[in-house]
Amino acid sequence: MNAMSRISRRIFVAFCLLTAALAQAQLSIEITGAGANRIPVTIVDFPGDPAASRIITATVRADLERSGLFRLVDNASQAFDENAAVPYADWKARGADALAAGSIARAADGRMEARFRLYDTQKMVSLGGAVYVTNNTQLRLAGHRIADFIYEKLTGEKGVFSTRIAYVVKSRGQFLLQIADSDGQNAATALTSSEPIISPVWAPDGARLAYVSFEKKKPVIYVHSLASGQRHIVANFKGSNSAPAWSPDGSKLAVVLSKDGNSQIYAVNADGSGLRRLIQSPGIDTEPRYSPDGSSIFFTSDRGGSPQIYQASASGSDARRVTFEGSYNVSPRPSPDGKSLTFITRREGRFQLAVMDLASRQTQVVSDSYKDESPSFAPNSRMILIATELGGRGVLSAVSSDGRIKQRLSVAAGDVREPAWGPYFQ
Repeated sequence: MNAMSRISRRIFVAFCLLTAALAQAQLSIEITGAGANRIPVTIVDFPGDPAASRIITATVRADLERSGLFRLVDNASQAFDENAAVPYADWKARGADALAAGSIARAADGRMEARFRLYDTQKMVSLGGAVYVTNNTQLRLAGHRIADFIYEKLTGEKGVFSTRIAYVVKSRGQFLLQIADSDGQNAATALTSSEPIISPVWAPDGARLAYVSFEKKKPVIYVHSLASGQRHIVANFKGSNSAPAWSPDGSKLAVVLSKDGNSQIYAVNADGSGLRRLIQSPGIDTEPRYSPDGSSIFFTSDRGGSPQIYQASASGSDARRVTFEGSYNVSPRPSPDGKSLTFITRREGRFQLAVMDLASRQTQVVSDSYKDESPSFAPNSRMILIATELGGRGVLSAVSSDGRIKQRLSVAAGDVREPAWGPYFQ
């Protein structure tokens, strides 16, 4: 083995050891607030493969509980499958409004079928069910999908348990771009760098991330394919290249460049071609985000003297101010349903998460922390993921859009920043 091969092998081994160690640093979730009227539901044990059943049912229960909308009723260690006769009166007496039962069966090819059915114990009817074909490495995903089904049937909203989140961990002088399940588990490292990684944002297809990396000793925008690990540069112009934001169809990004002086907003195709300036301003324009229908762009600008949020057409025309309360409002993020806008506002020296109803323009501060940043809506618009600080260390928090439900996500040994909630699983 020549010297170069030995060096390459040592680097590869060191990288693998570092990635393996830090990938195990899963986000842990602490529920700090819950809804007022939680739905009582029980998940009985699923007969069949015992190990697989434990993983799937534990995932379903944990998902529902951390949502803040459900109260789990003790299942009394009962186990029956989705076809068994349900003793409705017994479960009504236990206080359960809904019950889920299922089974786990292993097929001849080694894969498993997770079957389940949801019942309304008050009306004594089935609310439907599904079958998910899975394997040993995808058991938690099957559990997330079952939880999504239950969530949607009982709340009328689409669940987001089977979605993913991205975030950046700084640990031991390294920056890691990590991808995890929405509950912080199954973390995997997409990129490791000795230089900062910021502003990750998911493509609408959930297969790519755009982000800013400082690995070239300056901010450069990349698009990264998660399946292949391949990435390409989208913007590497003179000065700063920052704040990427995908168009709803995934064909282009809005980016912020300082190549012509002040930071200004441009559009560029996802392959890096077709750069064009969108907005003309004598001030600093930054942090663009497309509206869900792609017709307009929200952004932060100091053109009025202080940082405020504006909205312009997708072509950059007709810019108009959106925020008027307070002297500092930044980081606009429209909700996927188009009904609200979340952003960071400064109130009495605290940087907090606020939500504006776009129809009424009424604004509510929904976080109780003091140094919030980088908000990101869940794809169902109910929860918002933010980075904040606790004890001088970066942690993530999830807050419902009405401020009632709160969760805290942290890594035991690391500074966690730059969260981005991914789209629905495809």
